Amino acid sequence: MATKNLSEQHNSQGISNTEGFNIGIAVAEWNSEITEALYNGAYNTLIKYGVKPENIIKKYVPGTFELTKAGQLFAEYTDVDAVILLGCVIQGETRHFDFICQGIAQGVTQLNLDYEQSFIFGVLTTDNQQQALDRAGGKHGNKGDEAAITALKMISLEDELFDFAIENLDDEYLEEDFED
Repeated sequence: MATKNLSEQHNSQGISNTEGFNIGIAVAEWNSEITEALYNGAYNTLIKYGVKPENIIKKYVPGTFELTKAGQLFAEYTDVDAVILLGCVIQGETRHFDFICQGIAQGVTQLNLDYEQSFIFGVLTTDNQQQALDRAGGKHGNKGDEAAITALKMISLEDELFDFAIENLDDEYLEEDFED
């Protein structure tokens, strides 16, 4: 059980210059009071760390389950470096909660394996509305903030490892690869 505001625990170590970063954010319309608060947290954090507002693309989907399709569409039709997927699933009386949570978790994992961009799981899975409010700007912080920090760190990591690979390529390999 979370007992403190985890949004205050992150640090900016590992975040490179974000000026050229392009970020997609898909927001579920279901539980919109929560998902809009998550979006506001993510957006404000991205701006705070230097991402230009015009480099942030926000799109809506009907519910949390549809976030994975939105992620795929962002990857295939935009030039985003990362996609933040924001949703909220609140436990009800049926097993529907379990199916949605399992589907979105597996879907986001698959997106991360299938595409070069990072897909960030910004989905609250709570037992009740109050727990969701507590994690969307309430006493436990804003998971949208944390999703934005994760996106920035993952893009920075990819940039860092790409630069490392380029610096350490064998000259002979380069000559063979670009002869044609």
